[in-house]
Amino acid sequence: MKPKLLLGMLLAASLAGGCAVGPNYHKPTTAAPSKWGEPLAGGETNGPAVAIWWKNFQDPELDSLVDRAVCSNLDLRIAQARVREARAEYGIAYGNLWPTVDGSSSFARERQSQRQPVLGSLPLSPNIPFEQNLYQAGFDASWEIDVFGGKRRAVESAKARVAAAQFGQQDTLVTLLGEVARNYVEARGYQRQIEIAHENIEAQERVLVITQNRYTNGLANNLDVQQASTLLATTRATVPALESALAASVHRLSVLLGQPPEALQTELATVEPIPAAPPVVPVGLPSELLLRRPDVAQAERQLAAATAEIGVAKADLFPKFYLTGAAGYTSVNAHDWFTGGSSLWAVGPTVEWNIFDAGRIRSNIKLQNARQEEALANYEQTTLSAFEDVENALVAYAKEQQRRRALEDAVRSSQESLRLANQLYSNGLVDFINVLDAERSLYQAQDELVQSDRTVSTDVIALYKSLGGGWEIQPSLARL
Repeated sequence: MKPKLLLGMLLAASLAGGCAVGPNYHKPTTAAPSKWGEPLAGGETNGPAVAIWWKNFQDPELDSLVDRAVCSNLDLRIAQARVREARAEYGIAYGNLWPTVDGSSSFARERQSQRQPVLGSLPLSPNIPFEQNLYQAGFDASWEIDVFGGKRRAVESAKARVAAAQFGQQDTLVTLLGEVARNYVEARGYQRQIEIAHENIEAQERVLVITQNRYTNGLANNLDVQQASTLLATTRATVPALESALAASVHRLSVLLGQPPEALQTELATVEPIPAAPPVVPVGLPSELLLRRPDVAQAERQLAAATAEIGVAKADLFPKFYLTGAAGYTSVNAHDWFTGGSSLWAVGPTVEWNIFDAGRIRSNIKLQNARQEEALANYEQTTLSAFEDVENALVAYAKEQQRRRALEDAVRSSQESLRLANQLYSNGLVDFINVLDAERSLYQAQDELVQSDRTVSTDVIALYKSLGGGWEIQPSLARL
């Protein structure tokens, strides 16, 4: 076959672009339910899910923390670097589609042996120069013609991995927003629990003083004093654990903002209310979830990349076609180095075919097929987990609101019980143990109500996070 004809066939096959070994990727079809399995009983609606959801808490401090975290969080920087890494790998894969050209230039002073084979056996003239200068300059070019599409599959895989890295960055952002809001709510909750504990300690200290005075005056026995002391000590013992939990939440917030753990201690020292959950929470439809969750989109792009890698592996079964060439100048004299008589060139096709590799290529194909199956299962699992997260968040949010309403009733009843117990004890109609039980019940109910307030807010944060909200914020804010 003439070289020109062979070259034309190779170029035609390469430019056709439609012939690429390996399976063509098709996005899996995922059936989404028409409505959520759990009833929307906590104020949720089917309206479009909110993007900047943390604004619904109407807490300026939370808004400030979120803004700073998005600008300085280290996990986001890592995710951003991964996107740049994936883009660079795509550039490498795309660059492999094109020819490579290398240039070189050299000078050498060399001497040839007079005793070299053949030449050393002939009578030589004394005028033959065995020592001389050598000037060389030129270009080498090589182009692998992508006849079977292995390189195009590599570009397809790299492009999918860029998208997967971008979705991974968005998923990191969603997680960050949820973590900042959750830790902030928990910190405010611990502050309120500590505040309630101190209020009860002050009340119990007053009761202890009164009881001691009554004992001194013979109106109460020492058992009443010891029981009052026990309740006071028990309430005091709850404070250190709450302060430790508060410090841990503040430390975590500081690290989420990319700062030392103690950075926010002064800023968050003032006690503020727990951010209240909004009365209405739009959750959208189940069919919209797969479009909003970046982790689902990331898993789908990873599946696309794994599918393309099968084609990359299969291309090694077939021959590789190269077009190579070289051109340049070689001379022993500098003055005629770049003249026509010093020029040289060579061009032509090359074929390489792996004849024996002990099954390496076919094993690699099996490996890529297994990875594709793994990626498919991961996509399906991620999809199911997304629906599970939302369903769990819906039921948790609704049930915790029911629990909070019951605790509100319990607090009111405990306050009335304590008032009546103190009145009856003062009139000598009940034992002191009734007063202590009423105090204990009131503190427990108040503490559980604060915990429920905190849980309601963290449950709605978990719901927003499960819906994949937050990644839509302006790139100028995220610097991504």
